[in-house]
This record gives sequence, C-alpha cells and structure tokens, in this order.
Amino acid sequence: MTHPGPRLSLQRRDTLLALVLVLPAVVYIVLLLGVPSVLSLVYSVSDVTTGDQTGRFVGLQNFRALLATPDFLRAIGNTFLITFSTVLGVLVLGTIQAELLARPTRGKWLVRFLILLPWTAPASLSTIAWLWMFDSTFSPLDWILRGLGLLGHPGALFGDFDNAYWLGREGLALFSIILVNVWRFLPLATVIILAGLNGVPRDILEQAEIDGAVYFRRLFHIILPMLIPIFGVAILFTVVFVFSDIVTVFILTRGGPANSTQVLASLAFFTGVQGGALGRGAATALFLLPVLAAFSIVVLAVIRRREI
Repeated sequence: MTHPGPRLSLQRRDTLLALVLVLPAVVYIVLLLGVPSVLSLVYSVSDVTTGDQTGRFVGLQNFRALLATPDFLRAIGNTFLITFSTVLGVLVLGTIQAELLARPTRGKWLVRFLILLPWTAPASLSTIAWLWMFDSTFSPLDWILRGLGLLGHPGALFGDFDNAYWLGREGLALFSIILVNVWRFLPLATVIILAGLNGVPRDILEQAEIDGAVYFRRLFHIILPMLIPIFGVAILFTVVFVFSDIVTVFILTRGGPANSTQVLASLAFFTGVQGGALGRGAATALFLLPVLAAFSIVVLAVIRRREI
C-alpha cells in the first residue's frame, strides 16, 4: 500500500530546491536586462535629459525625430552592412578552419589554442591592438602593402600616398571595423562548426567515398546540408553580438569620419550618454530590440524545423 503524503512532500521539497537554485539567475536577468529595458522604454517616450530627469511624456516624438535624422538612417545602414559582412566572413572562414581542424594533424591542440586567443582576449584590449595596426603613420599593414606594391605609387590599389589612412577614409574605415569583427568572432563560429563536423556520422561519409563521391561533392551534398542547424546557431550568436556591439566602433573610429561609421549602438551612446539626450538615445537603442527578437525567432524556427 502506497502513502502519497510523503511522496508529495518530497516533490514539493524538490520543487522548492529547484526554485531556490534558479532564483539567483532570475534575479540577475531581471536586474541586468529587465530593469534597463523597462527604463529605456520609459525614457524613449519622454524628453528626459541628463540635466532634467523629470521626463515629460512626448509619445513617439523621439522616434519621428530619429527617422528624420540622416545620421540615424546611416547608422541603420551601417549596422546591417557590418553585421551581414561579418556573418559572411565568419561563416566562410569558420567553415574552412573547422574543416582543417577536424583532420588528424600534429600540433592540432596548439593551432586550436591560437585560434581561440582572439575570443578569450578582452575585446577592448584586442581592439586597441588593432588601433595600432591601423595607425595613420606607423601602420605595419601599410608597410606590408608598400612592400607588395599595392600602396605608395600612382595607380596603386590602396592609393598613391605612403599611408592608407585606414580610419580616416570612409570606405576603409568600414572595412577596418568589419575586419576586426571577423577576427574577434571567428573563433566562436569555428568552435561551433567544428562541434557540428565532429557530429557528422562517419559511416555516411565513408559510404559516399566508397560510392565514388569526391571531396567537394561530399562537402556540398552531405556535410554542409547536415550542418545547417549548426550554421544557424553560429549565425544567431554572431548577429546578436555584432548587431549590438559598440566596442569596435567606439575604440577604432568613434563613429567617424564625419559620422560615416556610426552604428545604432554607438549612436545611442553618443546621443544619450555623451550628448545628454537620454530620451533620444533610448529611442535609438530600442530599434535594436525588435530586429534582434524577430531574427532570433526566425533562426530558431528554421533550426527546429531542420532538426525535425
């Protein structure tokens, strides 16, 4: 004969223990994300500034003003351009690196360690190192380009000046930001794709090889289609990190030259914090939320459908 009383008591005890263990994470998320999000929403519909925090309700006035601002529209375009270019570079290079690392080679552990270094290093320190690489006078990249004949003479690909001025020219400044972002987020994508490669059934590949399928046929018809959910995870992480990133732009260009490299995150900071217009800055930052939320929902839906 069973006694439900003690069993229910034990279940309640387990439930209580689970709640106690989860509570710190919930409190952390609420304080770190929930409170700032609600505060940003309140600020975005008010005229609150750093000098006057009373905040008069203005409705959608901040959003209408932003849509009429050329710098804001340009920041939206730059954000999507930098994100798309970074994702494309990370996927291509990450797949190549993961494919090479999946092969049995000597010293593979050292190569993996070196590849992971950009991800483990603090973002600010690694970006400052790149700031020196793009120096307008002593850039080692300029020295290499001059040695290759791509810089410093009439008709050169990067110009006839002795220096390329990476961060002082609009096109090169955007390219520099994309390059640093690819370098920063490539290790994470490589590790994710490498995990997916290691999960591909070996018997399928061996059977395809026995049937006469060459390497590229196996790659494009078997391996890559099976890695679509893994690619989705890599894309999701990269988009979320890059779309909301401010470190690279802030350290390298601070939105210059002439606001040509501003992204939504940096524009929100310069408008709301440095400019003092907290309401306008909060409205700028809120444009990030629906885009990231919609993209995350779509990617997760595709991943789940593909897995099923």
